[in-house]
Amino acid sequence: MISPPYIAPIHAEDADVALAQLRRIYDSAAGFLRDAAREFIRGEVLDDHVRAHYPYLRLRTLTGTRTDSRRSYGFAAGAGVYETTLTRPDLFEAYYLEQLRLLLANHQVPLEIGTSNQPIPVHFAFGDDEYIEGTLTPARQRQMRERFDFPDLAAMDDGIANGTREFQPGAPHPLALFTAPRVDYSLHRLRHYTGTSPRHFQNFVLFTNYQFYVDEFVRLGRTLMQESVSEGEGYAAFVEPGNLVTRRGEAHGLPHPATRLPQMPAYHLVRDDHMGVTMVNIGVGPANAKTVTDHIAVLRPHAWVMLGHCAGLRTTQQLGDYVLAHGYVREDHVLDEDLPPWVPIPALAEIQIALQTAVTDITRLQGYELKRVMRTGTVASTDNRNWELLPHGTPVRRFSQSRAIALDMESATIAANGFRFRVPYGTLLCVSDKPLHGEIKLPGMANAFYRERVDQHLRIGLRAMELLRAQPPEQLHSRKLRSFAEVAFR
Repeated sequence: MISPPYIAPIHAEDADVALAQLRRIYDSAAGFLRDAAREFIRGEVLDDHVRAHYPYLRLRTLTGTRTDSRRSYGFAAGAGVYETTLTRPDLFEAYYLEQLRLLLANHQVPLEIGTSNQPIPVHFAFGDDEYIEGTLTPARQRQMRERFDFPDLAAMDDGIANGTREFQPGAPHPLALFTAPRVDYSLHRLRHYTGTSPRHFQNFVLFTNYQFYVDEFVRLGRTLMQESVSEGEGYAAFVEPGNLVTRRGEAHGLPHPATRLPQMPAYHLVRDDHMGVTMVNIGVGPANAKTVTDHIAVLRPHAWVMLGHCAGLRTTQQLGDYVLAHGYVREDHVLDEDLPPWVPIPALAEIQIALQTAVTDITRLQGYELKRVMRTGTVASTDNRNWELLPHGTPVRRFSQSRAIALDMESATIAANGFRFRVPYGTLLCVSDKPLHGEIKLPGMANAFYRERVDQHLRIGLRAMELLRAQPPEQLHSRKLRSFAEVAFR
């Protein structure tokens, strides 16, 4: 076995010192793996297995007290030993510093940082633009598997987040929802699905199920980049698939879009503090919605919101009306094993207020007049794209019993995964058809609606994100999303 030089664990009473040690261990391990893998790719013969390990963070505390009981994170649930493996301190620097400072403040004990027993898969040691196996023959690829550690799915399941992980007596309790291999896996999946590096993702995420919204977001982003640095909302750059970066005040013409878009392309209005807005076109269906939120969750965003189209289910609704979801009927089924359907997905006051305020700000309607264009109620999400073709009485009866006012295929999935991963969530939809009332989505019937409503709907979503950004994180990440014996990390 060949490994990097051993780095002894330390006990740190300062968050910056702790983070520096985490970075030192991780950089040494990842750099060692990269160097060895490059030698192997060049044809060097390796007689021994090459292995390096993630750093760990460990907390030993005699109490579960905290300095501020209003906080939902930053403290251990009780006396004991708590531990997690960590990765990519370069990417998660601000997030790690916040968690480390809270642990030190709440427990007043040193934090232990050392080298764990969890190997780093060789693929996870490489950055965004390196593909290590592309030039290897099948025989050399088999040899590589014998000489390096490959990803092990047993080390990256969601048992902690789901509350189903069983721990052996005496084993440390988890400090975070995700282990380091789970995080690394999602970082690599994000590159694949969205076409952009995880480093560009912002803390506020909009999901949409229609390209029209992306087109408008791209137009807005490119326009902002052509303005001076002193104008606008503090956005410093606009990033498109392919990691095409246009910086503020440096745009001399429109950039060329990627020739081949990924499955769920992402676009980023970037702020230097990562408090900008990311928009992802998830396409149609709950499977896509689950896939992308499974991976974005490891970035620990402050909020995500579904901004898309839906079928209006009430006769009083008009095409173009807004639907603010305050409950969900989950007939998407993609999360049934991870989050049973009997688990309620509550509306979050912080998100609801921001979305309603944003509608008021953009439409300039308020109070009773706001009811002319927006209705609050239950949204049903289905995995049946042709639900309209079911025997008519069956869906109508269910929708009526649930008090549903709208139906789509993604919103309940995004909200349920937000609940599961402790990411504040919300839904604001726009009625694009009313199939129960003879107004089905056909090209001639839809074009005028799309032209009239997409711009306004997007501006409402961006305004909501501005309002959420103005809130302190401890207010946005409320106790409503936390379970009984919750992990300390946000």
